[in-house]
Amino acid sequence: MVARSRELTPDRSARDLFGSEMRRLRTAAGMSLERLADVLKYGKSSLARFETAEAMIPPDLPAKLDAAFGTDQLFEKLYGLARKEIHPDEFRRRMELESQARLIQEFSGQLVPGLVQTEAYARALFRTFNPKVTPEQAEDLLTARMSRQAVLSGENPPDLNVIIDEGVLHRLLGGPGVVREQLAHLASLTETPNSLLQIFPFELGGYSLMGGSMATFTLDNGSQFVWEESISTGRLLDDQDTVTARLRAYDRLRAYALSPTDSAAMIRSVMEALPE
Repeated sequence: MVARSRELTPDRSARDLFGSEMRRLRTAAGMSLERLADVLKYGKSSLARFETAEAMIPPDLPAKLDAAFGTDQLFEKLYGLARKEIHPDEFRRRMELESQARLIQEFSGQLVPGLVQTEAYARALFRTFNPKVTPEQAEDLLTARMSRQAVLSGENPPDLNVIIDEGVLHRLLGGPGVVREQLAHLASLTETPNSLLQIFPFELGGYSLMGGSMATFTLDNGSQFVWEESISTGRLLDDQDTVTARLRAYDRLRAYALSPTDSAAMIRSVMEALPE
């Protein structure tokens, strides 16, 4: 007996519409899920979950679907909407600014910023924040997190400046193996054509941005915005006086932080001291 396909609800969300269009075009092409899985090099069960909107769409799938069906960026455009739906409303504006910015500057005193997290580190972070999260929910959050990083690898990526408190390097989130991989990634970003990463060391004591995290975005037209984030919420600041004050605080932090070269050396030192 042939199993019946689950009824789709394309009007429920952009992710549902993505899945519905995926099934419509697959059916029109006379393709089974097995055949599409072979073409796209994806598992059949994963494709079935994308069609029924049970799983978050991975970043590389839309382009593969557009190529397979000749749909001229239809799936890329739907994905642009769908990938924002898992995020709270206030965070979506941050994502829009990330995609438009020519310069992104981040500071974090507690955790590795999302734009430079590894998959394993992000997964451990989600499980730490919510021990009751299901594996499926964790993977959806992970896919959404990793999709944000696409802005750093596009044709015209923004410049990225990151300052991290030394304490972030010593927090064994996920265990030594996870941290070692994450630190190696940070070390690779300390000085590249598009990125600078610096560590603010313990020995310098306190600073004005202690206790929080912040990102600033500079757009092509010169407009600037600041995003401040707490445990579960964030807020976007666009008042010019406030933005100027936050940018000044960031500049002071950068002036006292270790150089990229010294920051890389500190990161490697912490890596070497990690237990096996």
